Amino acid sequence: MPARPRPAPTIPHRRTTRTRQTRRPPEEAHPVTRRPTTTAAPVPPDDRNRLLTATHHDPHGVLGAHPADGGTAFRAWRPYAEQVTVTTPEGLRTELHDDGDGFFSALLPPHDPPSRYELEITYGDTTQHIADAYSLLPALGDLDLHLIGEGRHEQLWTALGARPMEHQGIAGTRFTVWAPNARGVRVVGGFNFWDGAAHSMRSLGSSGIWELFVPGVGEGELYKYRITRQDGSTTMRADPLATRTETPPANSSVVHVSRHTWHDDAWLRSRAERPAHEAPFSVYEVHLPSWRPGLTYRQLADELPAYVRDLGFTHVELMPVAEHPFGGSWGYQVTGFYAPTARLGTPDDFKYLVDALHQAGIGVLMDWVPAHFPRDDWALAEFDGRPLYEHEDPLRAAHPDWGTLEFDYGRKEVRNFLVANALYWCEEFHIDGLRVDAVASMLYLDYSREEGQWTPNEHGGRENLDAVAFLQEMNATLYRRVPGVVTIAEESTAWDGVTRATHHVGPGGFGGLGFGLKWNMGWMHDSLDYLAHESVHRKYHHHEMTFSMVYAYSENYVLPISHDEVVHGKKSLVSKMPGDWWQQRATHRAYLGFMWAHPGKQLLFMGQEFAQGAEWSETRGPDWWLLDPAYDAEPDHRGVLDVTRDLNTVYRETPALWERDTHPSGFSWVTGDAAEDNVFAFLRHAADGTPLLCVSNFSPVVRPDYRLGVPADIPAWHEILNTDAARYGGSGVGNPEPVKPDDVGAHGRPASIALTLPPLATVWFKPA
Repeated sequence: MPARPRPAPTIPHRRTTRTRQTRRPPEEAHPVTRRPTTTAAPVPPDDRNRLLTATHHDPHGVLGAHPADGGTAFRAWRPYAEQVTVTTPEGLRTELHDDGDGFFSALLPPHDPPSRYELEITYGDTTQHIADAYSLLPALGDLDLHLIGEGRHEQLWTALGARPMEHQGIAGTRFTVWAPNARGVRVVGGFNFWDGAAHSMRSLGSSGIWELFVPGVGEGELYKYRITRQDGSTTMRADPLATRTETPPANSSVVHVSRHTWHDDAWLRSRAERPAHEAPFSVYEVHLPSWRPGLTYRQLADELPAYVRDLGFTHVELMPVAEHPFGGSWGYQVTGFYAPTARLGTPDDFKYLVDALHQAGIGVLMDWVPAHFPRDDWALAEFDGRPLYEHEDPLRAAHPDWGTLEFDYGRKEVRNFLVANALYWCEEFHIDGLRVDAVASMLYLDYSREEGQWTPNEHGGRENLDAVAFLQEMNATLYRRVPGVVTIAEESTAWDGVTRATHHVGPGGFGGLGFGLKWNMGWMHDSLDYLAHESVHRKYHHHEMTFSMVYAYSENYVLPISHDEVVHGKKSLVSKMPGDWWQQRATHRAYLGFMWAHPGKQLLFMGQEFAQGAEWSETRGPDWWLLDPAYDAEPDHRGVLDVTRDLNTVYRETPALWERDTHPSGFSWVTGDAAEDNVFAFLRHAADGTPLLCVSNFSPVVRPDYRLGVPADIPAWHEILNTDAARYGGSGVGNPEPVKPDDVGAHGRPASIALTLPPLATVWFKPA
C-alpha cells in the first residue's frame, strides 16, 4: 500500500521527555544506512485494522521485534514519521519499510531478536531516538494483578495510574488503567501531541487492566486515556488514580513524582499513644481555599499552624482536598480521588502543609467523600462506556439529592478503589483521620427515595448491605495499617453501632461499622433550636439541652458546629442567637462553654471562633477585618476569640473534660431540670475521680446565691473559667473567691454551694 503524504509536525524539546532528538544538517539529510538487505514484514491486515480503529487488545503481540518465517520481523507504528530505523548497541542500523498509515516494518535474516534496540524516528528535519515501548515485558507484576483481581490491593496507587520508573533498564512511565469493558485503550498526552496512535495499551488478560510502559516520558507530562467503547465510539478520560491534576477547569492528569521529605516522625509516634476518644480532641474546621483567599498550600503553612496552635485546637479538619471541578461544591463532588486540588499547589506542597501542622503539634483530619461522584464525561461516569464505578441499576446509581452517581460498593474493584484511597491519604500524606461524608446516604437504599424508587435488599430490608460491608472493610483496614488514625462518621440517623467494632454484632444483627467517632447531629440540632428561642420561652424547650445525655454513650460522639450550619440562610452562629448584640455575643460565648464541657469532642467551623456575623461564603472566607484594631467593634470579636482560646487551654489541661467522654462514669447531673431558671449544672469526672463543675445560665439575669449540690469531699471550689468575664466582653459578674460547701443538702447530695451565676454565661469550677 503506498504511503499517504502526512504533515510533519515539529517535535519540540521537552524537559520532561527523556528522548534524544537531533537535527540533521542539510548535507546529511539522506545519509547512507548500513544494513543487510531486508524485505517488508507488514502488520497482518486484521491486526492493522484493529490498531487503526483503536480496538486491539494486544499491540505488543504485533509491534516490536518477533520471530517470523525467514528471520526476525520488526514492526513500528509511528504516524506522521517519514522514516523509522532500528539501531542496536552493537551498531546494527536497519531502515524499516514504509507500509503506509504510519506502519513501518522489515524482516531481518535469521538470528535471535536483539535484546535491546532503539527506534530512530525522523520527522522532517528532526530525528528522535527512543526505546521501543513494544519491545518490553509488562511493567505490572503478577502479584499486583492477583491482588487487584481479589479486590485486596491495599496500595492500589502503586499499581494503577502513571508511575515514573526504570523498566528493563529504560527510564519512562508505566501507565495502567482499569477499563474491563473497553475494546481498546490508548494513552495520549503532550508527549505524543494528544494523538495516541503510537501508544496503544495492552490488555492484561481477564483483569480488566490495560498497561503500557512509555520510554522517555517523565514527571510533569500531561496525559489522558482515549478509551474505545463497545460500540466503537471513543471517550477521553482523566486517570482515576492520577496523583496530580491540572488546575481546574483544565482536567488532564499529570505524571507526578513526590520529592517531599517528612519531618513529623515524633508526631506520628505520639499520636498512637492514646485513643482519640480518650484524649483531648477539639477541632477547627477549615475550607482551605477561602480561609485566607489566594494563599497556596505553602503560604498557608506559614499562617494556619500558628493560628490554630495559638487558639489551642488539637486538630484541624480540612474540607475535601481531593480534586473537584466545581469550587462551589466545596470539594464534595470529587473527580480526582487520589490528587489534592491543584488550585493551591502541587501534592508535595500539600504534604508540606500537613508536615508543618504536625510539627506545630496539630493533627490533620480530612473530609473524605466515598458516597458519590459527579457525572462529568471526562471522569468516572460510565468510564469505559458502561457503568463501572457506579451501580449498573440506574435507580441505585443516581443520587436523588445531588444529581450525582453512587458507587457500586458490591463490586470488589470499586470497593478496592475506595479502601485503598482511604489508605492513600493516611499513608502518603500522613493524614491523621478521615471524616466520612454522607454516611447515611450510603447505608439506606431508600435514602431520599420514594416508594417504587428503590429495591429492597436480599432480606427485604432497606439497608444497603454492600455499603455496610465496604465501611466495615475500610475501617478495619485503616485501623490495622495506620497506628493512631481515627475515622469519623457524618451519620445523621439512629443506625446502631456506627462506632462499634466490626466484629461485635449488635441487636440488629450487624457488626459495628467500626468508626472511631460519630458526629452528634441530634445534639447540634436540639441545642441550636433551644438557643434560637428568646430566653423567656426557653423553659418550654429545656429538654432539648438535656436529651442528648439519654443517648450520649450509645456512640463515641463529636459535637459539630460545622460549615453546614452557617450557610444557605441558616445564619452564622452568633447571628442565630436572639436579643441585642451584647446578648448575642454573651449567648455565643456561653454556648461554647457548655459545648466544651458536654461529653463528646468538639468541632467549630472557621469564623465562629470570633463571632463573625455574616454567613460563610467560599468566595470570601472569614471576615478577618473584624479583628482589626482600627475597627470600633473589634473588642467584641476579640473577646469571643479569647474565650475560644481559654476554653481550649483549660480543656487540654483538664482530663475530666475528655478522659471519660465515652463512659457514663465521666458525667453526672447536678441539676438538669431547672427549666424555670434556664440553668444546667453537671459534673465531669476524670479517670482518677477528679471532678469539674460546669454551670450554664441561659437567661439574661444574674442569679445570686444559686444553690447547687456538690460532692461532700471537696473542701472548696475555684472558678477557672467564666464566659461573662470582662476581658471577653462580658459584665464581669462571677465568683472571684473560692467557694466552700455548706452542710445543706441539695439535688440529692449532702453538701451544696451557693454561687453567683452571671447572665447568659457558662462558668467552670474545679476543686481549689
